[in-house]
Amino acid sequence: MSHPVFRKARAGRRWDEVEVLDYKPEGSAPFLGISRQLLFRTEALGCELRYFEIGPGGHSTLERHEHEHAVLILSGGGACLVGNEVRAVGTHDLVHIPALSWHQFRASEGGHLGFLCMVNVDRDRPRLPGPEDLAELRRDPKVAAFIRP
Repeated sequence: MSHPVFRKARAGRRWDEVEVLDYKPEGSAPFLGISRQLLFRTEALGCELRYFEIGPGGHSTLERHEHEHAVLILSGGGACLVGNEVRAVGTHDLVHIPALSWHQFRASEGGHLGFLCMVNVDRDRPRLPGPEDLAELRRDPKVAAFIRP
């Protein structure tokens, strides 16, 4: 399959010939107000570059994987959980998500959070936390406040 060499940026953090997709199937995992765009997928590089955008007050799924993620906050702001650490994030911040680390992104209440995420083409499916995982995460009050429903 041939990919265009160049795709022009459009208004609103969109690109020519790039479809705005559902983040995940509705009901498959907890998330709110997030979309996904697959910008590049190449076997030669062995990676995908995706753009996610979370609307005001929205969040990604709390999950972990066997693969790593490399994230660049492209626009807006919010916070993220990686492992047992919660950090505020904003434009141009970089976030490394090690393998098997619990992670979640949240947009600020008054704005969006847009980020690029690079992952392996071949990767495992996300794992959601069970009751024991949630109890362990919630032992830290800062993490407990972050992973609220």
